[in-house]
Amino acid sequence: MSVLVATDCHLGYMEKDQVRGNDSLVTFEEILQIAKDKSVDFILLGGDLFHENKPSRKTLHGTMALFRKYCLGDNPCQLEFLSDQSVNFSNSRFPVVNYEDPNYNISIPVFSIHGNHDDPAGDGNLCALDLLSVSGFVNYFGRAPSIDDITVSPILIQKGRAKLALYGLGSIRDERLHRTFLNQNVKMLRPKEDNESWFNVFVLHQNRSKHSTTNYIPEKFLDDFLDLVIWGHEHECIIDPKNAEDPNLSFFISQPGSSVATSLCEGESKPKHVGILEIKENKIFRINKIKLKTVRPFYIEDVILKETEIDPTQEDMVMAYLVNKVEQLIEKAESDHTGNPRQPNKPLIRLRVDYSDGFTTFNIRRFGQQFVDRVANPKDILHFFRKKEWQNKTDKKGRDGIKIPHLRPEILDTIRMEDLIKEYLTSKDNALELRILTEGRMAQALREFVEKDEKEAISTLVKWQLDQAQEHLKTRQHVREENIEGEVLKHTEEIRQKEEDNEDNNAEDIRKVFNSKEAMTSAMPVRCSSN
Repeated sequence: MSVLVATDCHLGYMEKDQVRGNDSLVTFEEILQIAKDKSVDFILLGGDLFHENKPSRKTLHGTMALFRKYCLGDNPCQLEFLSDQSVNFSNSRFPVVNYEDPNYNISIPVFSIHGNHDDPAGDGNLCALDLLSVSGFVNYFGRAPSIDDITVSPILIQKGRAKLALYGLGSIRDERLHRTFLNQNVKMLRPKEDNESWFNVFVLHQNRSKHSTTNYIPEKFLDDFLDLVIWGHEHECIIDPKNAEDPNLSFFISQPGSSVATSLCEGESKPKHVGILEIKENKIFRINKIKLKTVRPFYIEDVILKETEIDPTQEDMVMAYLVNKVEQLIEKAESDHTGNPRQPNKPLIRLRVDYSDGFTTFNIRRFGQQFVDRVANPKDILHFFRKKEWQNKTDKKGRDGIKIPHLRPEILDTIRMEDLIKEYLTSKDNALELRILTEGRMAQALREFVEKDEKEAISTLVKWQLDQAQEHLKTRQHVREENIEGEVLKHTEEIRQKEEDNEDNNAEDIRKVFNSKEAMTSAMPVRCSSN
């Protein structure tokens, strides 16, 4: 059994950019072409197929056209589907694997989970993968009906003597999934019969690197009966299977990475690959990595100006030095070109410039103007920074040895959005209407507004919390007018305390409010005039 494995295709990324707008679809077509040339049995995608939660019609049209071109055909699919399809695809309107649907001719099936960029939202709690599923192009699986009690049922596929148990879990907010794992509420079912002969693959889309105490999923949370973990969301390509870091765990981890660079960081500059997973009986497997040849070249380099012989006062010399660095990287891109006619000629270039010790910055956009026709990102070639020098907290003094009490050893990255909202909402200078809002729910509404493009998110939440306050006052009879404000604030403090005790329930409450609001809106009668 052979499976093409890819994650984080981010279709539609920068689609409005005249230079980079088509990069993601070009590389995705190469991925599908590889699957067809290698005659794989199916394609496995590990989330973030789309970059936006609501992809544009242009991106959705281009994606469906590619699926139709490469995945439909008369070649018979030799996979035997053995598990209960109504369980594996329980969220689908048509819970049947597409290559067994008599209405379609599928030559290469596609199985995919959702990522954090294309997760379900809005009316009906749908995502773009639901559209591809109902149209028969993608088998969408791994969506948990409840994020507080998760049961993962495997897709069981057999080809000859090779048996695959495919587990999938779509993206869930890391802090919440972390807590669900800690509460031992994530269960993974196993085949009833002959479960030792199945090759167990788990595909998930979560933080692998530790961003905070709970903002990631440790490897030790995963069941040890697994044989291979396909880890999405992380963009650096580490596709060769590696043993888990914990010596007590026996499974391997493969991190395919993204197929398009969505940020100018070092991890994105590594060569992009997809993998062909080959599975044989007795759990024998290997992953053959294939380098993608249509990816836009990306080079990143650190420049420490104080290590050069340039005088800090000579800005022209600094600029000439950096221009020479960019020219060298452009020449490298030309020599490294794969020869594929669809690989872009204009590379992405990022110079991280440390300008400590007296050096000054200059206009980055003006610098990039001279490379407009030769570099794909002329507006942000340079990134100036100063290396932080950490001082002892107990020795925070000025130059004259005088203590400076107003300077706190506080790192900006540790300030949470919830804390800023709380400080503003609870201020006595603000009106009562603001002070009865809770920071947890407001932060979640702000996320829905920014990340999911839910334009009514904040107004819907404000109205909901006002309605809650009014309902509370109705239940409290004989409240004097002068005591109304205190009673409402007391009620708000009780809600705030519940949020702090169980902050993970906030997202679920907000989602229910949005869904019910949109459902009511869609159900409202439309008045038609005779004209």
